[in-house]
Amino acid sequence: MIDLVGHPFGLSERFRLGGIGSPKLWITESSPEIRALLELDNNLDTCNVELRPSGIVLRFRSLLETHALVIPFRQLSLFRSRNAYTLHGAAHFVRVRAGDRAVEAFFRKLQQQKAFCSVGHEPF
Repeated sequence: MIDLVGHPFGLSERFRLGGIGSPKLWITESSPEIRALLELDNNLDTCNVELRPSGIVLRFRSLLETHALVIPFRQLSLFRSRNAYTLHGAAHFVRVRAGDRAVEAFFRKLQQQKAFCSVGHEPF
């Protein structure tokens, strides 16, 4: 995972960025492999996203296990529809509900971080 998205941000970078984790995100749709994992239990389908210097780590739980989808910025595609954000990476996707102020602020931060890394700057 570290090879793909880098080490977690240090404490000073976390303060400078105003936090690196998303609020709880409600999954509305996902790729078949992820959907199969989510359907194994009756819990609510939620996830969270952690920013890393060169990508993101999307985590969700199923059957008391935590699963992670690691997506480098070079493979990440982010789409905004009227009431959802869709994160595409390699062969998987996850669509999450939008609308909450904290969710909107996090995705703006994610887009800024992705744009900053894509123009050739070193990660923070």
